Amino acid sequence: MDKSSIYMIIIGALAGYVAGNLYKGENYGLLGNIVIGVIGSVVGGYIFRLLNVKLEAGFIGSLVTATVGAIVALWLIQKISGGSRRVRR
Repeated sequence: MDKSSIYMIIIGALAGYVAGNLYKGENYGLLGNIVIGVIGSVVGGYIFRLLNVKLEAGFIGSLVTATVGAIVALWLIQKISGGSRRVRR
């Protein structure tokens, strides 16, 4: 595995964890966080390009982009699946 793959997995895991906690208040486990974060990085990159938003390249910029995209992806998945948000007690 090369450094860029490891970097993508780390960013994906962190972004998925942050997005899960911000959006639903839940953790999706390591693998789920990675998948959500990687999908989020693609979605976030697309959204930021459409809006002509330029973030500084690097760890923080990648993390912000992936987290924003992951939140949007979680919202879209919920809307498509017809799921409802649970209220945590």
